[in-house]
Amino acid sequence: MMIIVLMPAIWLVHLAFKPALDIFDTTLLFTPTLDNFYALLADGSFWKALGNSLAVSLMSTFFSMLVGVPAAYVLARWRFKNRRHVILWVLVTRMAPPIAFTIPFFLAFRWLGLQDTLIGLTLIYMTFNLAIVIWLMQSFFESVPASLEEAAWLDGCSIWSAFWRITLPLVTPGLASTAILCFIFAWSDFFYALVLTRTQAVTATVAIVNFLQYEGWEWGKIAAGGTLVMLPVLLFMLIIRRYLVNGLTAGAIKD
Repeated sequence: MMIIVLMPAIWLVHLAFKPALDIFDTTLLFTPTLDNFYALLADGSFWKALGNSLAVSLMSTFFSMLVGVPAAYVLARWRFKNRRHVILWVLVTRMAPPIAFTIPFFLAFRWLGLQDTLIGLTLIYMTFNLAIVIWLMQSFFESVPASLEEAAWLDGCSIWSAFWRITLPLVTPGLASTAILCFIFAWSDFFYALVLTRTQAVTATVAIVNFLQYEGWEWGKIAAGGTLVMLPVLLFMLIIRRYLVNGLTAGAIKD
């Protein structure tokens, strides 16, 4: 089952190292080459696209977590009027397909001067990632016993101090998994990046499409670009995965 699931990625990497003349050859044995990567990165435009994708993904993930985590904590702990309505309206932003928001975003960004800018893409991804952060983190916060925070208050901690020292360490697995999802959604987006960018803020996913030309499709560059696009997500998950384990045991014992 694992081989079946990973087969598209394995085949993509396989094509990336294959000579251009043998790209349609079905044999599995060939002499690996880096020519496709050299051709892809030669003019520097794909480097810029990768940098745009990385900057937008990191910024949108950071600001989504910065705003969404406290909001999720409030929704999980505080009981106020129309609380359930607020939670529902947060989810509404993820209910409609992306194309439903295209025209409003396009017109608004053109009027605000945010079209073809990294700030504009960051705002777009943050808007949709906030719903993911709030809904996922709310469930993690609700799984933490409120008695732990109450005990911290009795020991002299403020609400903010108890949240920072007690609650957050206990939900570290949730923080890590939510951050990974936000990064992946922003990094792999194609639709909004295609509609709202032209030249300056083009991301890696859109740059790959430029190799599908009328004269012919440059399969070697497409495979090499797809391989490079996968690497940052893998590295990001490897860096952050240790927090998934550390958060399971951190802060659970009160001396």
